[in-house]
Amino acid sequence: MLDVVAWIHTADRRMLAVRARGRDLLYLPGGKREAGEEDWAALSREVREELAVELDHGTFRELGVVHAPAHDQPEHTHVRMACFTAGFHGRIGPAGEIDECVYVGAGERDLLAPAARAAFDLAAAHDLVG
Repeated sequence: MLDVVAWIHTADRRMLAVRARGRDLLYLPGGKREAGEEDWAALSREVREELAVELDHGTFRELGVVHAPAHDQPEHTHVRMACFTAGFHGRIGPAGEIDECVYVGAGERDLLAPAARAAFDLAAAHDLVG
């Protein structure tokens, strides 16, 4: 089981997704916690490394947790992804191991890795995407 955190950011009812170097599908910004790291610290660090923006701690909210098969991992590996929303400061752009940032709509769900699809559905249940 991979235990990760993810940032759900939407604009114009589309969800931000990223393509990491060497990956075929899109993922959400975020990643694994370092030893002893809490959700806020892990997510703000990952988003800073991947998108070069600073999340706003005052607007940090848990949206929910999704479970899905892990993409590009050994068979039977699953992801537990805690999803959060937050405002941000700066200009979103690819950084670190991220090659591309895109906004995905309902008709483009097939571009997302399984856990990101589940997060898209969570965002839709909260009326953030359509």
